[in-house]
Amino acid sequence: MSSGEYLRYVALGDSQTEGVGDGDDTVGLRGWADRLAEQLTAVNPGLQYANLAVRGRVAGQIHTEQLGPALALRPDLATVVAGVNDLLRPRFDVAAVAGQLEEMFAALTAAGAQVATLTVPDLGKIAPLSRPLRSRVTDLNTHIRAAAARHGVVVAEIARHAVATDARLWSVDRLHASSLGHARIAAAVAHAIDLPGSDDSWTHPLPPHVLPRGLASAGAELRWAAAFLGPWLGRRLRGRSSGDGRTAKRPELLPLSVGS
Repeated sequence: MSSGEYLRYVALGDSQTEGVGDGDDTVGLRGWADRLAEQLTAVNPGLQYANLAVRGRVAGQIHTEQLGPALALRPDLATVVAGVNDLLRPRFDVAAVAGQLEEMFAALTAAGAQVATLTVPDLGKIAPLSRPLRSRVTDLNTHIRAAAARHGVVVAEIARHAVATDARLWSVDRLHASSLGHARIAAAVAHAIDLPGSDDSWTHPLPPHVLPRGLASAGAELRWAAAFLGPWLGRRLRGRSSGDGRTAKRPELLPLSVGS
């Protein structure tokens, strides 16, 4: 099936796919999956779209909670993005996470869907305090590529382009893409699936800007840690998640103009 003929698009994932960082819970979240659905609809106005993603979910939860409902919707296009919440946890088993991803890839492709995923950029360049996680990101991306290759899954190679770590593509919490970042991710996936009208412009760098240095940079890191890292760690210690009590924002296939 050509990318201009997709009729049913289903997105599986966590907060990035839900759209956190692009809008808010008051005005509503948009996010890269919504933006991709908009581009798909421009090519095929008959497209129906469901988004099963819920913030805070780890790969095992996405597999358990979202794969069955996704298969029931019989997508011809599915995006599966998972693993970042796992690698942020103290105990990270890359083989287990990759296994959950591969099972989702296998089930969806066996059901006839074109599946797309993406690689994770270097978190240490986005939030310097995350530098110890670099080896985890590298390992996860290696496993994503290998699993995708085994099942004919398309990979948007976000990790291989320097612009992915430009601070302007990330929200103030440095964990979620900004509106501009979500737009770039959507463009990357559209390009990966060869959607008519897409190109590699998402890889192009942004205009130069001045970065904070010295004491200003250190102060920014401390403010970020107090405002975002501390509360995140507090939730982990209490066994809580930002997704507690939340359900998918768009659990059924609907035209984009309905429920948007």
